[in-house]
Amino acid sequence: MESVMLLDGGFSTQLAKYVGNCVDGDPLWSAKFLETNKQACIQSHRDFIKAGADILITNTYQASIDGFKDYLNLDKEESIELIKESVSFVKKAINAELGDEMSGRPRRKVLIAGSVGPYGAGLHDGSEYRGEYVETTSRDTIVSWHTPRIEALLEAGVDILAIETIPAFAEAEILLNLIKKYPKAKAWLAFSCKDEEHNSYGEKLSEVAAKCWSINPNQLIAIGVNCLHPSYVTPLLKSIHKQTPRIPLIAYPNSGERYNAQLGQWEDKDKCVPVVNYLRSWLELGVKFIGGCCRTDSDDIRQFRRHIDYWLQHEKKPDRSTATDERRSLSNVNQL
Repeated sequence: MESVMLLDGGFSTQLAKYVGNCVDGDPLWSAKFLETNKQACIQSHRDFIKAGADILITNTYQASIDGFKDYLNLDKEESIELIKESVSFVKKAINAELGDEMSGRPRRKVLIAGSVGPYGAGLHDGSEYRGEYVETTSRDTIVSWHTPRIEALLEAGVDILAIETIPAFAEAEILLNLIKKYPKAKAWLAFSCKDEEHNSYGEKLSEVAAKCWSINPNQLIAIGVNCLHPSYVTPLLKSIHKQTPRIPLIAYPNSGERYNAQLGQWEDKDKCVPVVNYLRSWLELGVKFIGGCCRTDSDDIRQFRRHIDYWLQHEKKPDRSTATDERRSLSNVNQL
C-alpha cells in the first residue's frame, strides 16, 4: 500500500450531475436519494472509482432513524435497512468498475468508509459548523442517535468508520468511547473548523486532537479536518503534528466556495484557488489520507490522483527518522 491514500470527493456534488440541483437544502441532503434514486447513488460512486479513489465514503452523512422517519415515512427497521443498503451501493459500484472479487480475477483494493456525520447535521440548521448543541444535548441523546447508524454500517461491512465534520470535542469524545463497544472497528476522526487554529466550536484543534488520540489510539487510523476552506488545512494540521507528531493526518476540505443558506446556493467560486494547488503542502507535511468534500467532484479527484502519483514517484523524499512511524500509522489500514 502506498503511503498516501486518496479519498473520494463531495458525494452531493457528484450526485447533482444525475439528479439536478435539488440536493442542497433538502433536510436529508444527499441521503434522500438512497431511497428515491438508488441508481444515481451507485453511478456517483462509480465515477469516483474511475477517477482513482482508494476509499469511497457511503452516502450516510445526514442519514438517521429520525430523519428517515420524518421525511421518508420509514420506520426504524426500514431506516436501518436503508443505511445498510448504502453500503451495498458502494459494493455494487466497486464490482461494476473493478469486477466481482468472487470471480478470482485480481483487482485493485478500494475500501469503504461508512460516513458518520455529527448530531448537528440531523438538526438541519447548520449547527455542525457551530457546535453549540453539545451544551444542551445530553450524552445519552447523542449516543442513542449515533448507535443504530454505526451498528448498521458495521453490520453491512464497511472497512472504516468516517467520523466526520465533528464540530466539538464533546461529541468526538462520546463517539470515540462509543466505538469501543465494537473493538474490531477502525475509524478516522475529522473536524469542521472555523479558522486556521480552532474547530467550529472554538476549541484549539491541536489540543482536541491530542485528547482524542489519547482516548482511543487503537481504533483511530487518523485525525484531521474536513468540510472547511482548503486554506485552513495546512496550519491546522501543522498544529496537530507539532503537538502530537505520532497522529496520522487526514484532510478533505471543500472547494473554498461559500454556501448562502438564505439563497440556497454556493457563492464565490470565482475567488477559489483549485484545491489541487494545496496538495503539495499536505503531502510534504506527511498527510496520509487526502480527498475532497463539498463542491469537489470526480474531476477534482482525478487531478488529485495524478498529483499524488507524480509526487510519490518523483518528489517524495525518504525520511528514515519517520519511516517506522509511517509504517505504524498505516498498519491499521493494511489489516483491513
